[in-house]
Amino acid sequence: MSAISLKGWVAPENRQLRRVRWIRLLLPLALFLLVVVFELNEHEFNANAFDVEMIGEIVFFGILGPSMVFLALSYIEWLLQRVIRANDEVVAINRKLEHVVAERTAALAARNAELAQANANLRQLDQMKSEFVSLVSHELRAPLTTMSGALEIALQHAEQMPFRLRHTLEVLARENQRLTTLVQTILDLSRIEAGRLQVNLGPVAVRPLLQQAAEVMLAQSSRRVVWEVCSALPPAWADEILLEQVLRNLIRNADVYSPAGEPICLSACLTDDGRMRIAVRDHGPGVPPEMRQSIFERFARGRHGEHGPRGWGLGLYFARKLIERQQGEIGVISPVWPDADRPGSEFYILLPLADSPD
Repeated sequence: MSAISLKGWVAPENRQLRRVRWIRLLLPLALFLLVVVFELNEHEFNANAFDVEMIGEIVFFGILGPSMVFLALSYIEWLLQRVIRANDEVVAINRKLEHVVAERTAALAARNAELAQANANLRQLDQMKSEFVSLVSHELRAPLTTMSGALEIALQHAEQMPFRLRHTLEVLARENQRLTTLVQTILDLSRIEAGRLQVNLGPVAVRPLLQQAAEVMLAQSSRRVVWEVCSALPPAWADEILLEQVLRNLIRNADVYSPAGEPICLSACLTDDGRMRIAVRDHGPGVPPEMRQSIFERFARGRHGEHGPRGWGLGLYFARKLIERQQGEIGVISPVWPDADRPGSEFYILLPLADSPD
């Protein structure tokens, strides 16, 4: 029986238990009297059998039978008492559990409230950080633009300058451009994280965009480019300006990490599931297995130390964010060559086609 069905059996003095006790006493007595009356009525005309048969039947039916009934009812009463005690214990345990659950629930609610408040504080701090970075980057862009213009004007007459002065101005121009690129990247990342980056999706011809990105990024390099672009490629569904930024980033990384004299492979083809796959393959040191996911996070870099290439660890994170905003995917395969020293990497982009945008 459950605790609910035994609500009337809480104490031994309750009505049901008293009723069982009365039945245990009265039922055997009633059976005894019934047997005696029946036997007396049956044997009143048979005096010879009165002494033996009547007494035997009274003993068997009037004493033994009611005694067995009395014992059976006593056993039932004992079982009921055990059930009542067990039910009392269950009720006590349930009350204790309810108390414990109430305490734990209250503690959990308080903890959840603390976590919610901490999460709200962290979001507020993150928002303040993003606004601060955006403000600082925006304020830096104006003087950097002024410096860039001034250096560009000065370098227009570089042939008339002494070598050391011209070299100094050229270094300043390169570093100014590098800092300007960093500031613009931080501004763009702030816009992405704030959901304010404008994305204009449309049909994009992939091969001309790849060629343009390679010409810009490899203009100062004599590195050879291997093309593996399928013929008659349909246009991809992307933002042309943002996609070119990503391609320039990947080509720059391939140029920085590949040794001199090794080519860079640029490829574009269709996948089996009907998407555009654009890839940049290099002959660099490769990406270790444990870094193939984290390399697309902020400030992650493939190589560290004073011998590693310069960088901020934001390029691939920025590329991932831009590709995701264009309904695409970005990933890396490494190694791609059997060379143990220069296993290389292939960074690829998957984009929907223009005739079936997601």
